[in-house]
Amino acid sequence: MMSDALRAVILGIIEGVTEFLPVSSTGHLLLAERFFHLGEGSFWNSFTVLIQLGAILAILAIYFSKLWQVALGMFTNADDRRFVIGVLVAFLPAVVIGLIAGKYIKEFLFGNMWVICFSLIVGGAILLWVDELDHKPHEHDATKFPLLTYLWIGIAQCLAMIPGVSRSGASIVAAMLLGADKRAAAEFSFFLAIPTMVGAFAYDFYKNRAEMNADHIGIVAIGFVVSFVTAIIVVKTFLAYVTRNGFKLFAWWRVVVGTLGLVALALGR
Repeated sequence: MMSDALRAVILGIIEGVTEFLPVSSTGHLLLAERFFHLGEGSFWNSFTVLIQLGAILAILAIYFSKLWQVALGMFTNADDRRFVIGVLVAFLPAVVIGLIAGKYIKEFLFGNMWVICFSLIVGGAILLWVDELDHKPHEHDATKFPLLTYLWIGIAQCLAMIPGVSRSGASIVAAMLLGADKRAAAEFSFFLAIPTMVGAFAYDFYKNRAEMNADHIGIVAIGFVVSFVTAIIVVKTFLAYVTRNGFKLFAWWRVVVGTLGLVALALGR
């Protein structure tokens, strides 16, 4: 029987590897729980949300100097202030949809493996299509997108409430269709993840705080540290890779994982 600590390590690695890739971390975590019994029950559902904060801290560590500069300049520098407003504008649609429909989405979709697998495949096909477009980007700095671009990216991000869609994937596709180059699109998906995932962490922790005991906190801490270290490695590698090669690898990854999941479901696994 697998120990809870080992489950936490494996799920932490899955979270760290997939959170910032356009492959759907939630979809991969739910499939791992379903097919490999890596964590079932209300605590493990919360665990997969709580360890996302480790991945977010990886972004804060990598971009600390840039984010610190923005934080210091947001009250005195118009460009920094505009970027902060842009992130908040992009974040707002997820808040609204989450408050209205988040409970129902989690209740009806998170346990539906068919939805997850089909979402992975469709999202992979869309990513392949966007990657093949004759792309002539005119936005090369994620901190200087037009405000309307930030809003549309935020609206697109809401699609990721369907498990398997991918928060980063939806953000990246929207940004590229609106004129961003691949690196800038990926970087803004990182920045937008900060308020989005911190909000999800705070909400889930508050809602389930009564169920947390010392053992649970220790297990979350393991997954948190593992996802933090893994995410740092992945983000640095990912940016360099997509700048040179685009998103085909991740698109096919989605298609293969989704197809294997459908085959397993059809076989009654």
